[in-house]
Amino acid sequence: MAKDTHTPASGLPPYFNIDPDAALADLDAPTSTEGFADIASACAQGRRDLASRGLNEEGRKSLRLFSTWEITRYLIPVAQAHFRRVLKANPDLPQGSSETEGGAKWFTLDEVLRLRAHFASQGSKAKNYLPYRPEGLPAKLVAVANFKGGVGKTSTAAHLAMSAALDGYKVLVVDLDSQGSMTSIFGGRVEDEWQTAFPLLARHYGEHLRADNQRRLDRGEAPQPLDESLTAAMEMTAADVIQPTHWPNIDLIGAQLNLYWAEFQIPVWRMAARGWKLWDALTDRLEADGVLERYDLVFIDTPPALGYLTINGLAAADILLVPLGASFLEFDSTGRFFDMLHSTFASIEEGENIAARALGREGLAFEWDAVRAVITRYDGAQQGELSALMQAYLGRTLSPHKQDFTALIGQAGEQVSGIYEADYRDFNRETYARGRETFDETYAAFKRLLTGIWRRDELAEA
Repeated sequence: MAKDTHTPASGLPPYFNIDPDAALADLDAPTSTEGFADIASACAQGRRDLASRGLNEEGRKSLRLFSTWEITRYLIPVAQAHFRRVLKANPDLPQGSSETEGGAKWFTLDEVLRLRAHFASQGSKAKNYLPYRPEGLPAKLVAVANFKGGVGKTSTAAHLAMSAALDGYKVLVVDLDSQGSMTSIFGGRVEDEWQTAFPLLARHYGEHLRADNQRRLDRGEAPQPLDESLTAAMEMTAADVIQPTHWPNIDLIGAQLNLYWAEFQIPVWRMAARGWKLWDALTDRLEADGVLERYDLVFIDTPPALGYLTINGLAAADILLVPLGASFLEFDSTGRFFDMLHSTFASIEEGENIAARALGREGLAFEWDAVRAVITRYDGAQQGELSALMQAYLGRTLSPHKQDFTALIGQAGEQVSGIYEADYRDFNRETYARGRETFDETYAAFKRLLTGIWRRDELAEA
């Protein structure tokens, strides 16, 4: 076998003196189309092995327990001594379990939620045991989007959903990304596109087509037939695709690879029915099926591209969050993302309003309660100057809080879980506290935004 003449001792860079025969000896056979299937199969096996971490005996994810220390520090604002007194005085409340005789008490999140409700009804009215939520107003939809991958889009959406659940909100997570990363985080099982958001979009189109067919019949014209897929979708509601997760107050509409088919099917429907308002499909179906009444927050994880699924998620959203790193390329890419958002939604408005003006109807105008960019994976030692520059240009659009990257974040990613699913006993307590602090602050900034929006809505209703 031929050998490379270059060695590190020569002092030359490693790309000099590469021997062609040695390079040839390192080559595998050329890859065919079937080779992609082999690589995909290997990745699928690895994904299953990694995802199996943290599964219970039934092969499903289970949420860890929460200690008295953690509950009183992060979840219910009471002193540990008072917490124990309340439990002792109310034996009908969850009492927790101990791993050893006389050891620390541990509680499920479902038990924590029951305890929080008790403190809210019986405890001091000066404390906010339950999160702010005006009565009579619908859930707020939050889209997390950017068309550049690797910016922390899915992890930001997942951790905000978990933060909100720990805070006591009832949360629905909608995964519109056919890669299904959000679905994996929450342990979802999705066999095909009929267990995703696809049938909701298909039903919205089917209802438009059925109404249009009635108008055709009234004019004496032949109706357009509904194919088998549309007929099947007309029988489905959001309840058919929403699945519970290992979090008692987080549900999921999952995703898998077949969902990407919607990117090809939606333009076909749009060509067949120009009057179909595809951007309203997700919003209308969630509202019609009562989803916005049953949940407090709906987090939508969008694909890293401005396709039809992303347009649906963005059009449905009340709040848009755009994660990005503190680098020139990500700042530049995010600027182009906002430019594309402007072009896309301005084009939709223009097209709709030409017809609206001709018919004397009110025009279409998209509006979001708030839009915020959030710096993720932040390294203050290396990125402080650039992040300050980004803040100067973006102003209030860029959240002043930056999401640091910590060892806790890295370990959670390796275990296919969220920060809040990590057991603090695997760390030094202070290491754990520092690790989750950046996400607590991210949620605090989001909750302040949410609270202000809900309060504005509440005053407008009054």
